[in-house]
Amino acid sequence: MSMPVLDEPLRQLSDFANFSKPWLLVAGALTLVGGARGRQAAVAGLTAIGAASLVVNQPLKKAVGERLRPDRYGLGVPAQRWVRMPSSGSFPSGHSASAVAFAVAVGGVLPALRPTLRVAASAVAFSRVYTGVHYPSDVLVGATVGALFGRLAARLALRRWPPSPPNDKEQTS
Repeated sequence: MSMPVLDEPLRQLSDFANFSKPWLLVAGALTLVGGARGRQAAVAGLTAIGAASLVVNQPLKKAVGERLRPDRYGLGVPAQRWVRMPSSGSFPSGHSASAVAFAVAVGGVLPALRPTLRVAASAVAFSRVYTGVHYPSDVLVGATVGALFGRLAARLALRRWPPSPPNDKEQTS
């Protein structure tokens, strides 16, 4: 697939997503301006990233072995799409796991953010294939692991900090 108009934006997004930078920025913003529920969502999101990253980057990668990264030359990935090729194994995608974990966790606590975060996480996951550093299956498995940990973190957060019931005055107006 070649869409030159996407080459630079997806390359930049893929680079920017290193070390979960987008999610750390969103968590910081939620902490600063999101009130108590924003702070709770940030905690859930960061917890989900931590858990998903730990599982994906340690036991899961070791259990499946060091799958080689895609051969960008052989696959014909244009050089203008390239990002630095990670030295770790390809399977599963840590970027996808972190992105989806954060999106699902925060979206579970703050449903109004769910669509935006899911689009952002999907864009990060797609960028990893588009730039030639992952196979689609790497991204799919990483996203699945991330979704599981995101869902768990959201459930734990909502159990710990249940939503406030609407007061009677709000119901009658």
